[in-house]
Amino acid sequence: MRTREIGGGDLKGGGYLALPDGNGAHPGVVVIHEAYGLNDNIKDITRRFADRGYAALAVDLFTDRNRALCMARYMAGMLRGSVERAGISDLKAGLTYLAALPEVDPTRIGAIGFCMGGSFAIAWACTDDRLKAIAPFYAANPRPLEAVARACPVVGSYPEDDFTASAGRALNDALDRHGVVRDIKVYPQVRHSFFNDGSRAYNKAAADDSWSRVLAFFGIHLARTK
Repeated sequence: MRTREIGGGDLKGGGYLALPDGNGAHPGVVVIHEAYGLNDNIKDITRRFADRGYAALAVDLFTDRNRALCMARYMAGMLRGSVERAGISDLKAGLTYLAALPEVDPTRIGAIGFCMGGSFAIAWACTDDRLKAIAPFYAANPRPLEAVARACPVVGSYPEDDFTASAGRALNDALDRHGVVRDIKVYPQVRHSFFNDGSRAYNKAAADDSWSRVLAFFGIHLARTK
């Protein structure tokens, strides 16, 4: 595996890149952090994807910006449910950067996000056909929810003991109405941030199961076409 920090001169805000060993055009994943920013947990998830053969890029939505102002804008966008909210353009730029790498197949790119990042992933998928699959964790939905009619396949993971559980169920119903391929699961007796092994809410069983579901889903929808 090869990893490197991406500077702001190459990508607004920079990021963290993990590339798998071996030659060839690999599928790609954009990793979207939660409100804690591009921390060690997000970097670890990025490396885990590289271990599985994905070229993974964690985009930094805070560095070289006024963090408080950014959070205010991001939260306002989430509350409004806008699919063109602040931050989406940075994610699109991150995908463009990742897709241009010689190690990446630009036709096989997905995204994963957590809390704020998961909400970004769903909204982004409503406006960017380059995304082929997304994996939101404990995310809020865009409004109107029918915007997800344009979304790519979705594998979503939600904790029952959290305000996002109802969002996960509503997302499942909306994707079903529009015939979008999905795998949405609400985990009982699990709390927000259950995937973060540095959190007091970490739940190994739910984290392991959701990770297996993401890999299986991405394995289908980011697979090389014959």
